[in-house]
Amino acid sequence: MTQFAFDEQVAGQAQAVAEVLASADVPALDRDRPLLFAGIGTSLHACRVAAYWTAELSGGRLRPAAIEAHELALHGQLRSGDQLVVVSHRGTKRFPNELLARAEGAGATTVTVTGWGNPNPAGTFVLRTCPDERAGTHSVSYLTALAVLGKLVARLLGAEAAAFARALDAIPAAMTRTLAEPVPIEAAARLSLREPVLVTGFGIDEITAEEAALKLKEGTYLWAEGMSQEFALHGTPAVFDPRMAAILITPGREDGDRFPEVRALLLELGLEVITCGAGAADLHFAEVDYLLRPLVAILPLHRLVGELARLRGSNPDTIRADQAPWSSAVARVRL
Repeated sequence: MTQFAFDEQVAGQAQAVAEVLASADVPALDRDRPLLFAGIGTSLHACRVAAYWTAELSGGRLRPAAIEAHELALHGQLRSGDQLVVVSHRGTKRFPNELLARAEGAGATTVTVTGWGNPNPAGTFVLRTCPDERAGTHSVSYLTALAVLGKLVARLLGAEAAAFARALDAIPAAMTRTLAEPVPIEAAARLSLREPVLVTGFGIDEITAEEAALKLKEGTYLWAEGMSQEFALHGTPAVFDPRMAAILITPGREDGDRFPEVRALLLELGLEVITCGAGAADLHFAEVDYLLRPLVAILPLHRLVGELARLRGSNPDTIRADQAPWSSAVARVRL
């Protein structure tokens, strides 16, 4: 059976997160100054989670922006009082670094959350996540970035986030329990010949749905799209088709009964439907505090990517960088 570096990295995520939580020394940001999070792709998803945490834990008093680093590097106002957190897997991408330079030129405080590969990344503060991943389909750098961001948010909010901080420290154990679940061979078989794949979630799980869709694209070469449950009910049903599949993340809080409505609609239209949740579900993850679901809900979806890759003959390590014409075409794009 084909084994990928991706598999090894997914299996080691609980230990990697535990190490970050034990060692990361985060700065105390100022809750009275503007706070922005910026990244691209998976890193932007981590930023959106951090912004969600900050708004929720502060009772809405703080509502930081999560913005794509490409856009913010080129447009928008940056001021000397701003606090900018830039997340980047390796710290080598063009626009995150241009954004850091622009922010520092404006006199803003910058926090760089990145891996260990770049020996001298820019930033007023540099917070390390993990060694550079061998697989192009990033997994462990996402979870370790979330761990660092969780500590950063907890320190920013102090007593308001005390329970969150305690729950965060317990996350590696929940990740270990999730990774001990059976390998999702059956779910992969049900999805392997279906395309495209819809992934939905409610609230903070919408971000996980979008991240899972990106991993499916990278690792299995299937077209996938992540969105909220509600978005999936507005206009989108016009494209639902029996050739498709859907992965539905069961909600972690009251959703107005939308989950069963979405599921029933998709089944009636003939789609293959896979559920992912903390209770009874095709793909199971450990029950945790609602805000910390992104750290566990993605794990069975990561493992699903590996199993689908084996069935389909794709490679989550290379994401087609070893195949023409992708190898030459993508290489010409400066990332």
